[in-house]
Amino acid sequence: MKLALLFYLGDEMYTVSCDKIKEIVPMMQLSTVQQGPEYFAGFFNYRGEIVPVIDLCCLIRGESCRMRLSTRIILVNYTAGSGENYTLGLIAERITETIRKSGFRDSPVRLEEAPFLGEMMMEGRKMIRHIYLDLLPDCITFLPHGQKT
Repeated sequence: MKLALLFYLGDEMYTVSCDKIKEIVPMMQLSTVQQGPEYFAGFFNYRGEIVPVIDLCCLIRGESCRMRLSTRIILVNYTAGSGENYTLGLIAERITETIRKSGFRDSPVRLEEAPFLGEMMMEGRKMIRHIYLDLLPDCITFLPHGQKT
């Protein structure tokens, strides 16, 4: 496996590949939109670019990320269907390290609503699940890449 960022959503461990990560920034005040889905945390200005931010804990677990000192926004690059490049912010908890792990195996369950939830592995008594960043924007319909035709 390539280098991956390890983080938590609640008490569960997840990884994302580092090759799409632009930067990890501290939590900050976000401009919110009341009509958006619950997992849409809002926008912020990143060096002149307006960045939408998704609360991964809310998207995957149905509850907001806990605000801790180690809760951060992971900035990732993605390309829209038009070929235009965008930045997406992902809120996650306890972002503390990068890892190289092998032994991930396909999940025995595929969720049509969450195809971005990928391979799994056991780490002692805990399970680690990989999130495919390339598939995530397709599941978020308000993003340019995720708009269904």
